[in-house]
Amino acid sequence: MTEQPTDLRETVRRRYAAAAVQVTEGGPAACCGPAAIEIDDNFGSALYTGDERDALPAEALAASLGCGNPTAVADLNEGDRVLDLGSGGGIDVLLSARRVGPTGKAYGLDMTEEMLALALANQKKAGAANVEFLKGAIEAIPLPAATIDVVISNCVVNLSTDKQAVFAETYRVLVPGGRIGISDVVADDTLTPDQRAERGDYVGCIAGALSFTEYRAGLEAAGFTDIEITPTHGVADGMHSAIVRATKPTGPQPVRREPSAV
Repeated sequence: MTEQPTDLRETVRRRYAAAAVQVTEGGPAACCGPAAIEIDDNFGSALYTGDERDALPAEALAASLGCGNPTAVADLNEGDRVLDLGSGGGIDVLLSARRVGPTGKAYGLDMTEEMLALALANQKKAGAANVEFLKGAIEAIPLPAATIDVVISNCVVNLSTDKQAVFAETYRVLVPGGRIGISDVVADDTLTPDQRAERGDYVGCIAGALSFTEYRAGLEAAGFTDIEITPTHGVADGMHSAIVRATKPTGPQPVRREPSAV
C-alpha cells in the first residue's frame, strides 16, 4: 500500500459516505463504495437470519457492508451496554438494542456524517429508544473508561490504519470482565503484507487485514485474554471472515505492552 494513513482514512470515509448516499437515494450499497466489489453472500445482509432482516428498516439492510453477523456471536444479555465500532447504517446497533432490552443500551460509533444521518433515520423508523449514535474514530472512542459490557464490530477493524490503537481503546472502554464479539477479515499467516495489499486492491473491504498471528498478538498486547479467532468463510484467496472473541480480565489489570507488529 502506498497511501499514507491519513489518505487511507479519507479513502475509507469517502467510500462509506458514497455508500450511504446511494442507499439514501434508493439503491443498494456496494461494499466500501464505488470501484469495489459487488455485494455477494460473503458480505452484507445475506449473513443475517430472515427474522432479523424482517425486523429492520429496508435502508439498514441495504447499507449493511459487513463480513459477518457479530450480534449472533457476541453473547448479548438483557441490560448489557453494547458498542458497535464502525456502525454504518445501524444494522448491528438496532439488532443489539433488541437483544439487550429497555434496561440496556446500544451505542454506534462512526466517523462518516452520511452514515450517521442514515443510521439516525433508521433508528427513528425502528422506534429504538435505547440507542445512541456517536461521531468519532474507532482509534479514539468518545466514551469514558469502563462503561461498556460488550464491544462488537463488523468488518471494520481491518480498515483501520492504527489497529493497536483500536485494541487499546476497546480495552479501555470495557468494564473488567467485558468482552468483544467481532466479525473481521483476517489473513493467512503465509501471506505477506504485499500479497494482502494485492487482494485488498481487488476486494476493497479487506485491504489492511492482519494475519491470524498478528491479530492475536495485538489483542494480547492490549491486555485481552481468552482470545479466540475462528474463520467462518473465505472472502478472497487466503483471506477469511472470522469471529474474534476476547475478554478484559477482572482483578488487577496487566501491564500493556507494544506488539511486535500490528
